[in-house]
Amino acid sequence: QAVLEESGGGSVHAGGSLRLSCSPSYVTFVNTCVGWFRQAPGKEREGVARIWTLGGHTYYADSVKGRFIISQDRTKDAVYLQMNGLKPEDTGLYYCAAESRTRCVAWPTSVDALWGQGTQVTVSS
Repeated sequence: QAVLEESGGGSVHAGGSLRLSCSPSYVTFVNTCVGWFRQAPGKEREGVARIWTLGGHTYYADSVKGRFIISQDRTKDAVYLQMNGLKPEDTGLYYCAAESRTRCVAWPTSVDALWGQGTQVTVSS
């Protein structure tokens, strides 16, 4: 069964950095829309950033624009989320999700999307 695995979460002080990784098993990220999402306690899940692995196009939520960078390594078949200038409000469980698509103009949240189990990010003030 195809799965996604996230890693790289942890605890940092405000202003710190973390890099999250997302890798697939039994599928590849070829021509795939891969997104990073987060969910804080008591809040709804929100999309943070997404990338279309074929064309490299990216999209960021306003709350992380200029601080987070989503990228891919095709040789490792992985997608990363570099998070800089972290704030306490960035705290949450971070998930990656992926859908095979020819475009990536919306978040990969359909019934066909694959999801990881999440990795915790905690930012203290």
